[in-house]
Amino acid sequence: MKVLCLGGGPAGLYFAISMKLRDPSHEIVVMERNKANDTFGWGVVLSDDALGRMAKNDPVSTDAIRQGFIYWDDIAVVHNGNRTVSGGHGFAGIGRKAILVLLQARARDLGVDLRFESEFKTAEEYRREYDIVVACDGINSLVRREYASVFKPNIDTRKCKFVWLGTHQKFNDAFTFIFENTKHGWVWAHVYQFDQTTATFIVECLPETWDRWGFEGMTKEETVETCRKIFAAHLGGHNLMSNAAHLRGSAVWMQFPRVICAKWYHKNVVLMGDSTATSHFSIGSGTRLAFDSAIALADYLHSETTLERAFERYQAERRVEVLRLQSAARNSLEWFEEVDRYLDMPPLQFAYSLLTRSQRISHENLRLRDPQWLSEAEDWFAEQAGGDKGRAPMFAPYRLRDMALVNRVVVSPMAQYKATDGIPSDWHLVHLAERAKGGAGLVYTEMTCVSAQGRITPGCPGLYSPKHEAGWKKIVDFIHAETQAKFCCQIGHSGRKGSTQLGWEDGDAPLQHGNWPVISASDIPWTSANQTPRAMDRADMDKVLLQFIQSTEMAKKAGFDMIELHAAHGYLISSFISPQSNTRTDEYGGSLENRMRYPLEVFNAMRAEWPGSKPMSVRISANDWMGDDGVTPAEAVEIAQMFAAAGADLIDVSAGQTTPDATPVYGRMFQTPFSDRIRNEAGLATMAVGNITEADQVNGILLAGRADLVALARPHLSDPYWTLHAATLLGDRAAQWPLPYLAGRDQARRLAERAAEVFRV
Repeated sequence: MKVLCLGGGPAGLYFAISMKLRDPSHEIVVMERNKANDTFGWGVVLSDDALGRMAKNDPVSTDAIRQGFIYWDDIAVVHNGNRTVSGGHGFAGIGRKAILVLLQARARDLGVDLRFESEFKTAEEYRREYDIVVACDGINSLVRREYASVFKPNIDTRKCKFVWLGTHQKFNDAFTFIFENTKHGWVWAHVYQFDQTTATFIVECLPETWDRWGFEGMTKEETVETCRKIFAAHLGGHNLMSNAAHLRGSAVWMQFPRVICAKWYHKNVVLMGDSTATSHFSIGSGTRLAFDSAIALADYLHSETTLERAFERYQAERRVEVLRLQSAARNSLEWFEEVDRYLDMPPLQFAYSLLTRSQRISHENLRLRDPQWLSEAEDWFAEQAGGDKGRAPMFAPYRLRDMALVNRVVVSPMAQYKATDGIPSDWHLVHLAERAKGGAGLVYTEMTCVSAQGRITPGCPGLYSPKHEAGWKKIVDFIHAETQAKFCCQIGHSGRKGSTQLGWEDGDAPLQHGNWPVISASDIPWTSANQTPRAMDRADMDKVLLQFIQSTEMAKKAGFDMIELHAAHGYLISSFISPQSNTRTDEYGGSLENRMRYPLEVFNAMRAEWPGSKPMSVRISANDWMGDDGVTPAEAVEIAQMFAAAGADLIDVSAGQTTPDATPVYGRMFQTPFSDRIRNEAGLATMAVGNITEADQVNGILLAGRADLVALARPHLSDPYWTLHAATLLGDRAAQWPLPYLAGRDQARRLAERAAEVFRV
């Protein structure tokens, strides 16, 4: 084949090398507008696994690159005068110029035609001359712009300002993050050594800080000197340097553009490297993506029968990996964009939060990397919580008013649809008691309804008659007598989502017969197939308010330890909060203050009825997943603050289910960022929920300070003893099993120890 690479960076050079290795007869030209030894930037970072893939593809160039590497194993975090060091991270740095020179030499040896100082304006002028044109022309790709209608790039310019600098100060013992609290705000640096004499020194800050420093009006030299003064205490008398000779003034500063293209090829033109997708420098994966894509495309061009099929497979398979890394990179860059939330954390917790920011490094992964450091962090968490050292964060105690929890694991509310006329049945006794016996610190009822008309389905439980109160008291008494768990009653009203079929039937669809009328903030049906609710008037509000008070009184008599107002998921109280379901023009609609008026009336009435020594929480939907047309995560902070000011002790942070038109973004722990934001911006106690499945995730959420409690639903459906089993697998011997089950406990521990021993061998 006759191949043209437009761009002589790592992607273009490595693709040319990879093609020549597979078939030396290929005619390959690399066209680069700059000189052979020009470079912009300082060093690049590659992880151990990236180097392993490169070595399989081309051991010659990989060996040459390895010889130029500076290796480090540690990550150091310098914050508020404290230096925290975690090991086992396995990275290597090399100068961008050095790696380009090595790749250029390897390409020449293989017969690649390298043409420097060669300008190109379009791919179209070459497309007919070459079998393949590979656009490796970087983050500001001309080719991507040329075929924008085909590639459909999505470019998201992020808010932090950053500048690439260098220094001769040595940082060869660790990849170092430095946070400095200046007179104009926090400024931080990402620092790593890439040769024996020079380190990359990326300075970054929020735009507000950038404005206050006046960087806009500074020359390049003034910018470099100002940054030197900010970080002088860490530079050992050395200067900072810029190698961006082509830039002037504030142009040396950048804002990261997150790029992803819907399509990666057009006819015989294909994108590669930063022209296709970008990955934020804070996770050091941009060069890795370029090398991996080069290897993949070279493989597919030799394994597939047609060019079209090779390009299709390249796009389909590489896109999955790119999106995975971009997701991690997004998590990382958003952590830095919102770093103000975390800067007041204690040093160990701040460092832990930084290390786990992308979710690529988990709690147990940190244990593999540096068990001593993680043990110190866990002991710190246990100590400040008043717990025992040597235990994972999920087993630290927690207190809300006079309610003391033995651990941070919560059995989330889970609809069972097994009540008869609202009365909890033996099913509820067994279901909830088993999970309380299973070791969780706090167990929730499913949404317990304040009236027959407030039920979601005929199978939902209630708390509006003496029979309901007696049924719940039986379960409360068992849990208190036989377990260490505390018991919370979630109280709510279905609103426009009521009078529907059981969950395993046609969920959310109206009953086939016997429907009852439904009410809501406005007369907007859940879907066109559902009933149109009656918009509540003041008489309706007063009636429902009294029903919530009555249910609270019954919960008190039944002996619950805690109650929660369900103000999420599109049910009645939620329908007032979300503009998707509240179009009222009176004092209960419009502004957030107005939309919160009735929910707060209900909450205040419940709080007044509920004993002052017992805690009360509220579940909210922190994101309607409707952009600015619904509740946003920023507005959720205000909602949480309003409930907290009214006496809420805990914000149970869920999301969505407020409109069928929502477009949620699912994934691991996908709702935890909303809990993180509320906890660390508003300083409120929160509970995280949503696709949390493993003890590893629970411990990571807690130690990073993203929530105070963690609720799990589906894991508890499949395993009522999830908490005790997690303790066994973690080697925790302090978890309390029910006395009749001690023989089972001992066997489980022996089996876990045996499995761990086999794994070590």
